[in-house]
This record gives sequence, C-alpha cells and structure tokens, in this order.
Amino acid sequence: MPSPFPGMDPYLEGHLWPDVHQRLAAVICELLAPQVSPAYVARMSLYTVADTSPEEDVGILYPDVEVLRRKAEEPAEEYATAGSKPVTPVTITIPATRMVEVRIPVVEIRDRKHNQLITAIEIISPVNKRRPGLQPYIEKREQLHQSGVHLLEIDLIRRGQRPFTHPYLPQAHYLVTLMRAGQGRTDVWAFNVQDSLPVVPVPLKAPDEDAVLDLGEALALIYERGLYHLSIDYREAPPPPAFSAEAQEWMREKLQQQGA
Repeated sequence: MPSPFPGMDPYLEGHLWPDVHQRLAAVICELLAPQVSPAYVARMSLYTVADTSPEEDVGILYPDVEVLRRKAEEPAEEYATAGSKPVTPVTITIPATRMVEVRIPVVEIRDRKHNQLITAIEIISPVNKRRPGLQPYIEKREQLHQSGVHLLEIDLIRRGQRPFTHPYLPQAHYLVTLMRAGQGRTDVWAFNVQDSLPVVPVPLKAPDEDAVLDLGEALALIYERGLYHLSIDYREAPPPPAFSAEAQEWMREKLQQQGA
C-alpha cells in the first residue's frame, strides 16, 4: 500500500523515523550504485551521536522517559528452575540516564581505485537539529566542505533548527541542499507536504557527469517495503510541530480521498 501523500509523509517523522532513516540510506545506496559503477561505489557508513537532551523528543521519537525510569528501578522477580528451590536474586538499581546513543547512517560515494570520499549524503536526524548536537554537525559539514567533499543534505524533519541558514532561504516544510566541493554556493530544493519530492543531482569527480537521485522513488520504495501503513493511524494528528490551518485542511481532504 502506497503512502496517501504525493511526497514526504509527515507521519514518518515520529517513532518510525529511526527505521525510515536506516531504510532510506540503504535504498539511496541501492539506487545510486548502478549509476556510479564501476569507477565509484556507494556505501553506507554509521556514526554514533550522544543525544544528551532526549526529553525534547519524548512522546515523538522516544518513549516516555518516566516509564523507562520506573522499569529500570523495578526489582527483579524471583525465579526458579523446575524442581528447585526459589532463588531471590540480588537487585541492583541502575540510575536512569538522560543520554541516548543515536546511530546515524550516511551514504558515501567513494572513488573505487583510491577509496577517496567524493560525496557524502546526509539524511538529517532530529539530534542534528537541536543543541547540543547541532553545533558538532555544523562543524562536521564545514570540515567536509573544506576537505573537498560534495555534501548533499536531505532534511525530512520539520522540527528543530536547520544546520543551513540564509536570509533568502525559502520557507518550506522540507529541504534538500547541495554544497559542491570548491564552490561558494549552495543549491536548494524547498518543498512542502503538498509537493512531490525532488529529483536531485549527486556530483562526482570532474569531468564525470552527476548521478541522479529520485527521492520520490526512494521514499515510495521504503514505504512499501517497510509496510508503514500498518504502524500509522492517519486519524491521529501527525508528529509536531503543527501544520498551518491551510495545510491541515489539505491533508484532511487528501486522506479522505485516499480512504486512509
């Protein structure tokens, strides 16, 4: 069953996001690999970020912290093996932590001969869009640019602060940006929930032509493969922030038309 929305499905921005993030990175590799071979390879890399302020995403991305704390502090129950005397285990209280480790996948296009990183494709995570994770990510993107790496950023999360800001940046729900190595400009694709996802270039080394990434195709593939419709109740409001009244009305009509 396809998503009822023509582009980004805002219901994927909540508790499903970690799965969406992983699947999207894998499908992007799948779509790009045949285009860039044999001179290049598309690989998925993982890095870990410590989310030290997870309470901002409690009820959206993470479960209730209080529930986790209570479970961590509950004493273990007595147990016994068949025919043996019940044994009371030693109970150790583990303090609840406010830190959550987030594993973030990145798609890398590498020169096959030298294993040189040519292009990084970052799918922005919520932890990249709020402090304290925002500043390290801004520094990382600057380091990539200074190292001569093309950077394609895909931001399909409406909440938080975008790592790329500019006075003339279009106001939109979602954003894709491309910083080509050695250039002082950024290409921007801004789109809303009502819009289809863009088809964007993926630069390689000169004089090789750009590869092409159809984000709409990628999202449709992961929605179908992940059977996300089984985990979404479209009668409920999508994850925050709230849409404008105009966008909400459009979404209601769209969902009614699709019978979702």
